[in-house]
Amino acid sequence: MTARPLGVGIVGMGGIGRMHARALDELAGRARLVAYSGGTADGEQDLAGGSAERLQPGELIARPDIDVVAICTPSGTHASLALAALEAGHHVVVEKPLALDVDDALRVARAAHERGLTVSMISQRRLEPQHVALERALAEGALGELRLATTHVHWHRDDDYYRAAGWRSTAEQGGGSLMNQGVHNVDLLRWLCGPVESVTAQSGTLSHAIEAEDTTVATLRFVSGALGVVTTTTATPPGFPATISLFGSRGSVELGQGEVRRWDVPGVAAPGTGGIPSGAAEPLTIGHAGHLAQWTRIIEALETSSPVPVGVDDALETVRLLCAIELAAATGVVVRPAELGGGRSPG
Repeated sequence: MTARPLGVGIVGMGGIGRMHARALDELAGRARLVAYSGGTADGEQDLAGGSAERLQPGELIARPDIDVVAICTPSGTHASLALAALEAGHHVVVEKPLALDVDDALRVARAAHERGLTVSMISQRRLEPQHVALERALAEGALGELRLATTHVHWHRDDDYYRAAGWRSTAEQGGGSLMNQGVHNVDLLRWLCGPVESVTAQSGTLSHAIEAEDTTVATLRFVSGALGVVTTTTATPPGFPATISLFGSRGSVELGQGEVRRWDVPGVAAPGTGGIPSGAAEPLTIGHAGHLAQWTRIIEALETSSPVPVGVDDALETVRLLCAIELAAATGVVVRPAELGGGRSPG
């Protein structure tokens, strides 16, 4: 007997929500979009052939035929909606970041563990072939002892981008170049290089008439002893593909978005390029291939009762690092991520 497709509800049917919907449409037979909130009634025909119902978020979360709630709303609402979905008995898929505050992320993690439910943060860039190959090379010691790691997200957003959605202009709602644009590369750096022992940072609003920062620079000291640099901005027209570079005692690598810029790793062939658009000047040019890849793994995990990709404890540690950078920039002091929000995750 074939199991029924997983029922999915999407809270927030803007541009990112529609990427999730397109990914689910390609997974028909294994997942089905049951309901969504937001968007417009005229757009229903674009969503699973018009079969999904348009509901208010509370109505959607209360639906018993929904197994997974996907949260695609502004960042400041992620934690509260994830908690509501978990309390209603649903698994959760949440766009980056899991939360804007370490304590909120801890509450989501505790709720998931207490209820035996899963939370997967969308970190689709971990699944790109270049990053998979780099993670494998690091795990096998092909780069030797890691010494320096850098990531640069030098993008451009015009004033219309900020006017289109007010939350993008405010730090309290997750706007700003670090939490909104830089989050994926910060997540990649932590995933590849391991936990961060301490952070220093500076930030400023250099180009836009917004309350949030549009440029952040941070230095990191990893637990391994390696040093790192993170720069994020939306103030560098025309916008450039984000990069990540790792330098070890035996080899070094520089990756762009869908591009291998340098691969000097003895004995390990360079991976192929993926041709993934960068979103450096326009967010939605990235397409839905990354979301499809992560949703495929999420569904496989739920079908087999195995761990979901980028689970809640993993997502929590990315929030911890992001918040450490923000706090370091705001105070000018050295911040230790592990000391934020009560320390260890609840796993």
